[in-house]
Amino acid sequence: MAHISVHREDITLDEPVLVEGLPGLGLVGKIGADHLVDTYDMDHYASIHCEGLPEVAIYDADGHGVEPPVRIHADEERNLLVLQSDIPISPSAAKEFATCVTGWLDEQSVLPLYVTGTQRSGEQTTDIFGLSTAGAGEQLDALEVSTPGERGVVSGPTGALVYHAERAGLDALGFVVEASPQFPDPAAAKALLDTVVEPIADVEIETETLVEKAQEISEAKERLAQRMQQAEDESSQAQPVGMYQ
Repeated sequence: MAHISVHREDITLDEPVLVEGLPGLGLVGKIGADHLVDTYDMDHYASIHCEGLPEVAIYDADGHGVEPPVRIHADEERNLLVLQSDIPISPSAAKEFATCVTGWLDEQSVLPLYVTGTQRSGEQTTDIFGLSTAGAGEQLDALEVSTPGERGVVSGPTGALVYHAERAGLDALGFVVEASPQFPDPAAAKALLDTVVEPIADVEIETETLVEKAQEISEAKERLAQRMQQAEDESSQAQPVGMYQ
């Protein structure tokens, strides 16, 4: 049965912000989410057991334990949640996944920040534009993010999350970040954390290491990025649809 299992009932949160880190174009959300979890040493707070997710176990260096592939980490001090995923989510599972997650977020009064990438318009640009559902739009006014320059679509599991948030009347924000369509993009993840996550979550995030270790991060994420390219329909991304398309 689809559910989200909370392991840390001792952690108290009050209308927290959640940063979504599903793999997508440029791995923008994935790199940003992983950086938050590592920087704050966030606790494994909950496991996501939604229909259609692969039943695999994730292991890590220097430990004997295993984790589910999609999970939520928490930082009680900063009132912050991070949705971390080590696998791409199949389009066949996107509906069930989004329904499962959206219901839990609504019950917990969480403000989710959904993240996707779009192909860069220039060589070094990392522009960000914002989207909103329900009554969350006012929070975009104070941010250095623009409105979309053209009509477009957010696809993949992140698109399903945004769609279900709108359908359920859940306050949510979506951010589309210009990124590399071919390689992991730590610079785009840094822009996301600096421009969006810091002010909305009211936290200070050290992001210089994302630049200093860009090559190391890119190499570590390269295999996942290649897998996302081979299965584009599993990858969350934003792209224009054109007026008559």
